[in-house]
Amino acid sequence: MDLDCDLLVIGSGAAGLAAAVTAAHHGLRVIVAEKSATLGGTTAWSGGWIWAPCNPVAHRHGIVEDPSEPRRYLETVLGDTFNAELVDAFLNAAPQMVGFFEDKTALSFDCGAKIPDTYSQLPGAGMGGRSVIAQPYDARDLGDAIQLLRKPMRETTFWGMTIQAGPDLRAFMTATRSVGSALHVAKRLGRHVFELARFGRGMQLRNGNALAARLLRSALDQGVVLLPGHAAADLTFDKSAVVGATLSGPGGAVQVNAKRGVVLAAGGFPHDMMRRDQFPRPENHLSLALPHATGDGLRLGESAGGHQAMTLASPGAWCPVSRVPFADGSTGIFPHIIDRGKPGVIGVLASGQRFTNEGLGYHDFVRDMLVAVPDGMPVESWLICDHRFIRRYGLGIVRPAPVPLGPWVKNGYMTRADTPEALAKACGIDPTGLVRTLEAYNAGARLGEDPAFGRGTTPYMRLQGDPDMAPNPCNAPIETGPFYAVKVVPGSFGTFAGLQTDGSARVLAAEGEPIPGLYAAGTDMASVMGGHYPAGGINLGPALTFGFIAARHAAAGV
Repeated sequence: MDLDCDLLVIGSGAAGLAAAVTAAHHGLRVIVAEKSATLGGTTAWSGGWIWAPCNPVAHRHGIVEDPSEPRRYLETVLGDTFNAELVDAFLNAAPQMVGFFEDKTALSFDCGAKIPDTYSQLPGAGMGGRSVIAQPYDARDLGDAIQLLRKPMRETTFWGMTIQAGPDLRAFMTATRSVGSALHVAKRLGRHVFELARFGRGMQLRNGNALAARLLRSALDQGVVLLPGHAAADLTFDKSAVVGATLSGPGGAVQVNAKRGVVLAAGGFPHDMMRRDQFPRPENHLSLALPHATGDGLRLGESAGGHQAMTLASPGAWCPVSRVPFADGSTGIFPHIIDRGKPGVIGVLASGQRFTNEGLGYHDFVRDMLVAVPDGMPVESWLICDHRFIRRYGLGIVRPAPVPLGPWVKNGYMTRADTPEALAKACGIDPTGLVRTLEAYNAGARLGEDPAFGRGTTPYMRLQGDPDMAPNPCNAPIETGPFYAVKVVPGSFGTFAGLQTDGSARVLAAEGEPIPGLYAAGTDMASVMGGHYPAGGINLGPALTFGFIAARHAAAGV
């Protein structure tokens, strides 16, 4: 079967749907081919934050900054991986992207007005407003198309209910200490239980699931043709120009002819083990990305003469994760995003020693773990806390009070012991090392200090802490038994080392010339951040922005 369109998009995450919606708005006939049976990609599993400095949502909240400031910040953080063409293209287009989606589509955003950049102590760092998130979405507005939307991750929801960072999450964390919080939680849980009974899934979407749903709604509104269950097998060419692709679907091969070209947005290579093995540790890391993300976009790009970026600071967007054993015999992966920054938890190696500032970004935690663990040794660490901490904040997939924690001890996810020495022995940690580490940490924590690593000394760290904890929202002693530990290992949200592109998102050949008709966005494109993680939302922000850029370029017919 042959299909004709102007633009073919391969992949249906944030980058792919952004490209599709933008191109369709500009009058192009668009087809989206998605390998999986459902749409939304890894975006539908994500936290949903979008880094887009100088955006109009921030302006409405009174946050106006000189565009040179985020550029100065990225110059500082990225160092010799700073690519002026890509950075300038991103910073120029990101505010336009946010404005376009707010004005022309089903997307609307809330402002991260109080979210500072990760390295908030550096020149040019933002103190808030650079991040936005899709507003909560009632999935009933999708009608029957809700069946096309990927459900959120089991591990990061509460019975399938998405909880958004900010006031919503804080209400769940303080439900036993605040009447207002308890009422909020009761209302949300009651509605969620009704929706499970009525629809078989939660319909009040938040985070990345809300973003994916709003993009899906926008694609349907613009008349985009959606082909779930269709993997891209090969690109097709007219001389050196890419003019379509052959898809493999349930009914056999489908030839798609695309006059304006193809956008590669297939999710990078997090589950392509051979490609991952080209990079140093952690080649065996656990990825939170969609299992279908197996490097298809990179393979197609290379078949057209494109090449992969191999010199970024990191090939992946790291995050510490823990393996979750479920009662049905399956195993999940939990990302430790929020718990590490709360007061009263530390990360230690098998030696019992701390190795990083736990309140820094998740990427930094894994990066420092990789540096601290000698070659040939298992790359692993343990998050250690006491009973007060775990009942107040939870740890990993273990929820705070009043949710029972016993089942997670029984199934081995979490280790519990009456003393630090006994906890260390049960985990395989050096007991003497852990006791000494806790003694040193507790001495400072009782004063609200962390002499070893300086937790709580920047706005970013303080935001991750507990504002009710004085004098330092990031530090509290670990001394009220029993004591608990969860093993964490390297994980990733996805890959950074995609195809080399120019500022128009065109894939570049080895000699630096753009390949006609071939674009890449999202993790199929080499990260504009150079393998660094300067702020939350630096995956989705560039994904949406370069999808937007690619579509406008294709629509212009340059």
